[in-house]
Amino acid sequence: MDLHTLTIQEASELLKSKKISSVELTQAILQRAHDVDPKVKSYVTITDDLALEQAKQADERIAKGENITPLTGIPFAMKDCISTRGVKTTCSSKILENYVPQYNATVTNKLADAGAVLVGKTNMDEFGMGSSCENSAFFNTHNPWNLDHVPGGSSGGSASAMSASLATFTIGEDTGGSVRMPAGFCNVTGIKPTYGRVSRYGLISLVSSFDCIGPMTRDAYDCATVLEAIAGHDEKDSTTYNSTVPSYTKNINKSVKGMKLGIPKEYFVSGMEAGVESSIQEAIRTYEKLGMEIHEVSLPTTQYGLPVYYLLLFAEASSNLARFDGTRFGLSKSENAKDVIDIYLQTRREGFGDEVKRRIMLGAYALSAGYYDDYYLKAQKVRTLLRRDFETAFSKVDILLAPTCPTTAFK
Repeated sequence: MDLHTLTIQEASELLKSKKISSVELTQAILQRAHDVDPKVKSYVTITDDLALEQAKQADERIAKGENITPLTGIPFAMKDCISTRGVKTTCSSKILENYVPQYNATVTNKLADAGAVLVGKTNMDEFGMGSSCENSAFFNTHNPWNLDHVPGGSSGGSASAMSASLATFTIGEDTGGSVRMPAGFCNVTGIKPTYGRVSRYGLISLVSSFDCIGPMTRDAYDCATVLEAIAGHDEKDSTTYNSTVPSYTKNINKSVKGMKLGIPKEYFVSGMEAGVESSIQEAIRTYEKLGMEIHEVSLPTTQYGLPVYYLLLFAEASSNLARFDGTRFGLSKSENAKDVIDIYLQTRREGFGDEVKRRIMLGAYALSAGYYDDYYLKAQKVRTLLRRDFETAFSKVDILLAPTCPTTAFK
């Protein structure tokens, strides 16, 4: 039995029946990571000692029959922008290369409480700024299916680790596709939850009004299992929903007969790779055979989505990244500095990569006096129009189906 290929559901059943131990499962995952990751480069940090200690604790829980959850003893990897107490959290940036948080993110705590085992932190585009995992300050991550191709981004490390069986599940973060795109490129299942469903406390922010933490797994059932564990209200994040977390696994195998499937006509555009379009059309035919009603819908403001997203991303990112100034945490460059302003400039010049600098400058410009109304405020208004498009569509259908990307993974 190849332990590293097990789903969460399969591994949990074996652990509960004591046919395998969490230590054995974790050792298999760690060995696989050390053997394969030098080629894939999905991990920034592998936490061997911590993982084995957590695995021993999980085995003790299982032996006592106390507080066993579907994730007890299950090894996972975390995107390196989510805080882990005592473990480096770098955002794949030189400015945080040696930053070790003194606290856990809420998601980290929830997974620890569930008994999951942290095996490492995964590579990403620096501060989440990119879609190929080529903007990391440390190294590029490769797609396990073809090492010459990208895994997608910015959660490319989490997707490639999942795809290469270097963890039983992984945690990513999605601002504008950063779970969905790499999951698609690496052929794994990923979910970007509704904003506010999962706490952002302890997530190093990129765009506070977009950022969502979400899982990547081998199948939909596993994704539902992880989402149940990490979702829920958090007093430390005022944007979380104060509502009961439903059982996402409960209805997963129910019939879809009679449900209305919406196909947004604006999402099927010229330039789409032929294989992508044919796969989506095949999926539509499959759902139709399963009894779903197929309806074409329109999202007329779609053409403005990308410029609106980038304007808001640049603006919020420039504000969020202002905290990295060399005086509180992370990199600090003060050699020959004349004053504190010199420390700011030297630190940010050496600590941030080119893509991050570009986006900070564009965001600062969009927020500057005289341009705020023309750019940031207008983008927020169009964002409202985009939201109304979706509200109108969902008043007519239950689900929207579209390709994650118009192409497969590129070189």
